[in-house]
Amino acid sequence: MLSIKEYQTVTSISGPLMMVEMVDAAKYGHIVDIELGDGSIRHGQILQVENDKVLVQVFEGTSGIDVEKSTVRFLAKPLELAVSPEILGRVFNGLGQPKDDGPAIIPTKRLDINGQPINPYARNYPNEFIQTGISTIDGLNPLVRGQKLPIFSGAGLPHDQITAQLARQASVLGHGEQFAVVFAAMGITFEAAQFFINDLHETGAIERSVMFVNLANDPAIERIATPRFALTCAEYLAFEQDMHVLVILNDMTNYCEALREISAARKEVPGRRGYPGYLYTDLATIYERSGRIKGKDGSITMVPVLTMPEDDKTHPVPDLTGYITEGQIILSRSLHRKAVSPPVDVLPSLSRLKDKGIGEGKTREDHADLYNQLYAGYARGKEAQELATIMGEAALSAEDKKYMTFANEFETRYISQGYYENRSVEDTLNLGWELLSMFDDSELKRIDVDLIKKYMPRFRNKN
Repeated sequence: MLSIKEYQTVTSISGPLMMVEMVDAAKYGHIVDIELGDGSIRHGQILQVENDKVLVQVFEGTSGIDVEKSTVRFLAKPLELAVSPEILGRVFNGLGQPKDDGPAIIPTKRLDINGQPINPYARNYPNEFIQTGISTIDGLNPLVRGQKLPIFSGAGLPHDQITAQLARQASVLGHGEQFAVVFAAMGITFEAAQFFINDLHETGAIERSVMFVNLANDPAIERIATPRFALTCAEYLAFEQDMHVLVILNDMTNYCEALREISAARKEVPGRRGYPGYLYTDLATIYERSGRIKGKDGSITMVPVLTMPEDDKTHPVPDLTGYITEGQIILSRSLHRKAVSPPVDVLPSLSRLKDKGIGEGKTREDHADLYNQLYAGYARGKEAQELATIMGEAALSAEDKKYMTFANEFETRYISQGYYENRSVEDTLNLGWELLSMFDDSELKRIDVDLIKKYMPRFRNKN
């Protein structure tokens, strides 16, 4: 039985934080109801406990709260999400309350949004390919089931379109595999939220999706809880309903800004660029909730999206994210200006687990050799493009011109595919071979000769 206690001992308010004194047996993370003098109710969460003093973060903000007339009711339980199989196809706000016109969820259980840490020994190694339908990911930086692969973007770049494409198209290859998408939007505009909701409804992808939406004008406090609600939902679907779940977190920079705001209100000593010193630890508590567990059929694969202020990869948010996750997909402003979509910057992008999810029986036997050769050819072509910019195209050798032509074709045909073309991994691999057919076999030094004879179009057409 819950022990609910009431106090009228609010002593101070600072930003979204409220100090309550003379409190007995309060616990970190538990939730409270705050009844104002006019009878309205606001909600909060215990952020800090020190002797009989409790610091409460108020989700709806503290504007208009009368310290003397407010009653704080301690509910003696943490924030929880009501879950059931009917949660699929629904849209919730950042605190897990229905935001669509559907009925309230009749829960089979309620789960603590902070989750349970996964025992490292119980983790299973990610090794199964997820098809996204995007060539730059499937062909060059494959996403593996259970992986954390962030997208590093910049202001004005089309990360919203890419994440919507991932939500629509991602699937696990195989028969009878149940796949779901959990989408957490943090600090986005109303227009962006409607874009995601409408896109999933129009394509039918909403039937296998769950959305948690925190808008830019919603309280910053709510933003901190949003990814945890989303991951609690994902853990239920993955480890209790045996589904393969793709979690998209957009935008983690907004989440970190909210964390910085709360830290400043608490008068904590700031770290780099004003972010709290525990930013790395806090991000890890989110990112490390993805993965596979031995004995469980389901899995959680995570794609956090973050915008880099001034396109700076050394900014604390992308920098610390890179330490925790297994690679990154980086968007290019120069490719975006060329109308290449999606504008994925292939050369600095990396999937550290790509070798684990490809090859015979997973994608195709030629996959590893093919992406190595495509990387090498594109890198050489980019060098030729830069040389032509400095010295003029006339100064290039015939070989340099060939690689520059390859780089241009690679960007036009392979990288650029639009946001509604869903390429199978087979189509992506065959396209790579078509582009390499402009070179002589002797120039393809990173591909086994037997694979060239088997997959190169000029030989395949003869057979």
